[in-house]
Order: sequence, then C-alpha cells, then structure tokens
Amino acid sequence: MARTIAIGDIHGCLRALTTLEERMGWTDDDQLIALGDYVDRGPDSRGVLEWVIQKQRQGNLIPLRGNHEAMMLMARDNQSAQKAWMSSGVGGIETLFSYGMSGMPGRIVDVPESHWFFMTNQTKLCWETEHFFFAHAGVDSVKPLDQQDEYRLLWQRFGLQPRHVTGKRLVCGHTEQASRQPLLMPHGVCIDTGAYSGGWLTAIDVETGMYAQANEDGDYVTRELEGWLE
Repeated sequence: MARTIAIGDIHGCLRALTTLEERMGWTDDDQLIALGDYVDRGPDSRGVLEWVIQKQRQGNLIPLRGNHEAMMLMARDNQSAQKAWMSSGVGGIETLFSYGMSGMPGRIVDVPESHWFFMTNQTKLCWETEHFFFAHAGVDSVKPLDQQDEYRLLWQRFGLQPRHVTGKRLVCGHTEQASRQPLLMPHGVCIDTGAYSGGWLTAIDVETGMYAQANEDGDYVTRELEGWLE
C-alpha cells in the first residue's frame, strides 16, 4: 500500500537518510515529503541535495524549503548574508566543505547551478493533502495555506496553538527536539529530532503514525506516535 511519508530536517546527514530509505523500503508508490533543511551543519549537504533532486525528478518527492536553504540562497549574492551564513553554528562552513576537493573547503562558486536552480525553483514553502498541512516550521491556524506568511512557514517555533480551522494537522520540523523524539501537540507534530547533533533523522507515515529513525552511525529504530490517530 502506498504511504505518505514526511522526512524531517536532514542537515547534510546522507547516511541517516539512505538508511531510512533502505530500511523503510521506500518505493516509487510512496509519496515522500521532505520538510526542508537539507543543508548546513551535517557532513554531506552536497550529497543530500543530489539525493533530493534525483527523487524530485523521479516524481515521488515533494521538497519543501527550509530556513537554511533560504539563508544559503541569500548568501549567494549578498556579502552580509554570506557572513551570517558562515558564522559559527549556522552551518554554511560545513556546507561549503562538502563542495570542496581533496579535503579542502569549497566556495560559493563551487555549488553547481543545478543546486541553486533546485533551491530557487523546485522547493515549495508548504504542501497540503486531504488531512494534513506540511511546512518546514509553522502555519497560521486561521489563514488558508495559500495565504500563509513566508516567515512563519520558515521560522516559526513549534508550540501550543489551535488546530487549523480546516481541521488539518501540521507536520513540520525546524524546532529541534532535545528528547530526540517527535513532539505531538493537538494541532500537529514536529519531527526535527537532531540528525546532525547526535540525534536521529525521523521519517513518519502520516496516515498511521508509525515512524522510523536513523542516525549517521547507521543505527535504525521504529516506533509508533501514540495519540496520533485520536
């Protein structure tokens, strides 16, 4: 049976991503929705972007834009934005290192045009299905999806709020969970579980609440999000 699977913040963690792909047995029938933050902080942003681009071209992945893609795009043509992106903890340094050669860090100009095109033209700010909203960060509970504010979609922290007026639940990332487990609230779930910082990369079957987690060591676990179907 085809599944709708949301993938949390990858942050350059290609091994965790491919472990989920292999162990969950993703097929061309499954609809994958990547919640953004493909780049920064982790070891292989370039490899993750190439994986996401390939899946998007095959037609079974909806790629959302995260705030880290937004920062990387701003850094391309703006010196002050580039300085901020390259500052400690943001992740630009790690991203450019993945574009380097022979152990040397890369430069902005080393990022292929296909990667810039993908981030600019192929990523979406949000996605909607019959029962769910998908966004990197958050949504306004009273506005239709096509009227949402971009800042909220990319930057809002996950916290208690009403469920959307449509009754649909939010599936998002962005707010890293110290527990390393998804955080369920009445209006939705956050699945950023710290893949780059020693935690897990999480992928959830939104129709069943079953989720899987993998890390950069290749470890893999499966769990059920209790209360998701209530």
